[in-house]
Amino acid sequence: MDPKLTEVSQLFDRFKAAFLRNDFDSSSNLLSQLKVLLTGFRSLPPLFADTPNAVQELTIARDIYEHAVVLSVKIEDQDAFERDFFQLKPYYTDARNRLPQSPQEYPILGLNLLRLLVQNRIAEFHTELELLSSTALENPCIKHAVELEQSFMEGAYNRVLTARQTVPHDTYVYFMDLLAKTIRDEIAGCSEKAYDYLSINDAKQMLLFSSDQELLEYIKEEHPEWEVKNNSVFFQKAKDSAPCKEIPSLQLINQTLSYARELERIV
Repeated sequence: MDPKLTEVSQLFDRFKAAFLRNDFDSSSNLLSQLKVLLTGFRSLPPLFADTPNAVQELTIARDIYEHAVVLSVKIEDQDAFERDFFQLKPYYTDARNRLPQSPQEYPILGLNLLRLLVQNRIAEFHTELELLSSTALENPCIKHAVELEQSFMEGAYNRVLTARQTVPHDTYVYFMDLLAKTIRDEIAGCSEKAYDYLSINDAKQMLLFSSDQELLEYIKEEHPEWEVKNNSVFFQKAKDSAPCKEIPSLQLINQTLSYARELERIV
């Protein structure tokens, strides 16, 4: 075996050992070293040089970047996820005819769709969907993300939250928790504008909590301005503290009259 390939393989074994024992600091350090070593392989993107060990180099590089994506989820680093995913993506597209399909491809593609949904990047979500084959769209990992997006757009928040119990891959839990928080924050913002107060039971159902304790912990951590008393949640304090912006009526009148004069000249 080529000495460079041997060095990468041995270092990757150390990385996987650290990853399995949840030593994420060591994993991150070893990953940085691996990425530097991979730059010495001319067979990798974007060159794709036809070297004697091209298949082995492409295979181990893809495996490394797949582990890097999962590591970014473990350490909850969305920026690292995006960087590592874009480094990995050419192995799923440009190198498709050079390598057998990776068993991690669909789980990671679905994970990226879920990330885009969590970050509310809906246009990019649909762009990524357009690039997938019909076979990929039938995969449970991809279908999970698509069904979540549909439920989210329909406002079927209860379906989104219950979907956490049926994730197709354990790495999805991190983004599902973020999505659940986004949904609850959206409902909470609407609730405090629509109601002066809600009973504990109604607030619990509205915010999709299964127990009073979960609701009270959420209020304590996320909305300390809400007041809990007499078995109810009062929003008035939050409304009173919200900034009130005056409408510049005179400026609006002048603009409207100006538009009317310009329209009259055109006609």
